[in-house]
Amino acid sequence: MAKSAFGNTKFRLREWVKFKIVRPLLLGIGNRIAKYSQVGDHPLYDSEAFNWTKVLEKNYPAIRKEFETVLEYRQHFPSLQEIQQEQKVLNQDNNWKTFFLYGFGIKAKKNCSLCPVTSSILEQIPGMKTAFFSVLSPHKHIPAHKGIFNGIIRSHLGIIIPGNYGDCKMRITDKEVKWEEGKVVVFDDTYEHEVWNNTDSTRVVLLIDVIRPFSPVLSWLNTGIVNLIGNSSYVQEAMQNHLEWESRFHSNIQRMAG
Repeated sequence: MAKSAFGNTKFRLREWVKFKIVRPLLLGIGNRIAKYSQVGDHPLYDSEAFNWTKVLEKNYPAIRKEFETVLEYRQHFPSLQEIQQEQKVLNQDNNWKTFFLYGFGIKAKKNCSLCPVTSSILEQIPGMKTAFFSVLSPHKHIPAHKGIFNGIIRSHLGIIIPGNYGDCKMRITDKEVKWEEGKVVVFDDTYEHEVWNNTDSTRVVLLIDVIRPFSPVLSWLNTGIVNLIGNSSYVQEAMQNHLEWESRFHSNIQRMAG
């Protein structure tokens, strides 16, 4: 009981530090330098401004085919908060699951072995730090939220988008994004956004974070901050949680295959 109380206190303290100190500091730095980025500072971007989006869209059929095989094991996928406990503030059910390939530059080697074509394509993207399949259950809603540092630019490749056009969508500021299979959406996740899957089927996107491009001097500063975040206790604990899950997951599927 005491251990549980201590754990809850530690979690609340970390959340206070994150939202009262870390987040304002990172956003303050990010907001000051983002406007000097080679792609500017916008909530949404034209995907054609990034050459690698064309590579993703061209290879969409192969990426989807690989993931459909992995999706057979979706009941074993972890919820986002199982990997990073701070996400409990945002998600408290099991209807938002993940399948990580890369996290802050760290390769999930066993998962990548199940998606070799996808992994090879991702490794061609300049500044790619994180990539995972984001799996939303039917009628799942992710409430409005913001990222903590806009030195990163996020993108979604629509993998499985059920229903009619617009049934699966995202609001970012006052703009609405309607996902399409095989199409990439590029955005800044530090702007307020929320997500809906208004269908009776599962929605899947491949979420990718890349380092925002800058001139050499600001690039050095931005990359340094991204690396500091990657070495923080928040990220290191999340990656350890994922490593432990990944080991269990692959042991289980080997037993099922045997």
